[in-house]
Amino acid sequence: MNVERKKVVTHSPAETRQLAAELLRELRPGAVLALHGDLGAGKTCFVQGLAAALGVHQAVSSPTFVLIHEYPGTPPLYHADLYRIRDADDALGLGIEEYFKSDGITVIEWAERAAELLPPDTWHLTFEVGADLTERTITIECPNLNRNS
Repeated sequence: MNVERKKVVTHSPAETRQLAAELLRELRPGAVLALHGDLGAGKTCFVQGLAAALGVHQAVSSPTFVLIHEYPGTPPLYHADLYRIRDADDALGLGIEEYFKSDGITVIEWAERAAELLPPDTWHLTFEVGADLTERTITIECPNLNRNS
């Protein structure tokens, strides 16, 4: 599968949330997004933007202790945080693979902890803190979905 790659620089949390809303237009129900980056790099901010664009009206926070939050939307949003797990076996114990078969959009923070479980058409987004505290460089790697067909 071919992969498209692009880099986007945002200069505020609002711009990071806006990027998520814009990206939502390209996502289909069943999409899986793997978010990579250090603590505080903007991953949860990005998920907040997706949730708002999906019409989620409740507060969105990182599910560090619960591990997976489900938000009703059209389609639903499933937000997982694998920071506290050790490996793919722990992720399997959570039932993460069931979300990959859903009609919702599944977003996984710290996805590298279960990399071997991710579907081949997973979108990978890497977040890096920029020159100042509000700047983020976000690298988006998405499967080439042959958008012309």
